[in-house]
Amino acid sequence: MKKVAFKTLGCRLNQYETDALVSDFDKSGYQVVDFKESADVVVVNTCTVTNQSDHKSRNIISQAARKNLGSIVVVTGCMANNYKEQLESEEKITYVVDNSNKANIRSLIDAHYRGEILHPSNLGGNVFEYDTVDKSLHTRSAIKIQDGCDNYCTFCIIPMVRGRAVSRPLIQIVENAKNTLANGFKELVITGVNIGRYEWEGKRFEDVLEAILGLPGDFRVRISSLEPDGFGDRFFDLFQHPKLAPHLHLCLQSGSDKVLLRMRRMYDIMRFEHVVERFRAAMPDFNFSTDLIVGFPGEDEADFQQSLDAVAGFGFSHVHTFKYSVRTGTRAERMDEQVSEKIKTARSAKIREASEKSRHNYLSSFINKKQRVLIEKIDSRGFAYGYGEHYIPIRFKANESSKKNSFQNVIAIKLEGKGESARLFGEIVA
Repeated sequence: MKKVAFKTLGCRLNQYETDALVSDFDKSGYQVVDFKESADVVVVNTCTVTNQSDHKSRNIISQAARKNLGSIVVVTGCMANNYKEQLESEEKITYVVDNSNKANIRSLIDAHYRGEILHPSNLGGNVFEYDTVDKSLHTRSAIKIQDGCDNYCTFCIIPMVRGRAVSRPLIQIVENAKNTLANGFKELVITGVNIGRYEWEGKRFEDVLEAILGLPGDFRVRISSLEPDGFGDRFFDLFQHPKLAPHLHLCLQSGSDKVLLRMRRMYDIMRFEHVVERFRAAMPDFNFSTDLIVGFPGEDEADFQQSLDAVAGFGFSHVHTFKYSVRTGTRAERMDEQVSEKIKTARSAKIREASEKSRHNYLSSFINKKQRVLIEKIDSRGFAYGYGEHYIPIRFKANESSKKNSFQNVIAIKLEGKGESARLFGEIVA
């Protein structure tokens, strides 16, 4: 039995695609092992959204090659699209597989072991050709509904490495969700590159959500990441459904309208504020997390202060902070007023500090409140760990009814830990 290991960098879409590959290899008789172990095949699913992502991806590729001398090293993901020729020239890498062919990596490896010469570009796959996730590296499972993006934000390379927006047929999505639930998963995460722009034969994103929420069973649905535009009243109303988790990762990127315009974002601060206020008017505890870029070309101190104000004002539970990275081929690469690395680093630190304070305040507001926790693991000391419906991390003492991948009602007692590692501690209730 050949051993295969995986390492994933970047977004939840990448995580889902790795999980689907794990299931495919497992069903075909390969032994899936941890990345830390030696393996006959190592698949590195890369990210290229920032310079730091490139750096991490390259380090992981080198680590995989050093640790597994003589093994097959497969590099895939967005970096494989962005630096394809460069990566193909490196002897330590056996195959470079772009995103459009990623779903058929197992077929490539099978052919390799049969002694066949098969180039990755001839795999003939498509971005929705993944099998239903069965064996997974995660407790929850994603449902991919869309890929690619047509927005062409001035800083973003995703349209170049993921391609134009394409939506998966609704009937395939529903079938995938049914099969995933049949495999025992209790939480489905709707994912894609720009899922709010889903469109297939007159069906929109709200139709996808409604169809999945209508499936029978005890499970919940979470949305991975969303732009704050492109949805209306129907979307807000869907959150009255008990299966839809009251949490959105709503991408802000900057608190300054001037910067948002230079980024070519499709909304302004007023639109973002409208979304947040509308949700919290109906559900005061609704959880928002976000992404913020600091040091975008032309961002001055007043613009940055508006981002700091936004973190405090919107009460985010988490802010994923990026220092702006020049991406070759994007419009922002050619912009003047580039911000120095020193200033970007200082601003990033301030955003992280503001984010940690906001997270502390948000988590503290749940003390003495009940959450329905999906248990992800139970440690050797008998403590269970998981997330409530608001995507709040909770630890509690397990009892005889506590099982991994099951729901348990827990009331939060206190906050423990600091910064981004802060979580709640609670006890089981009826």
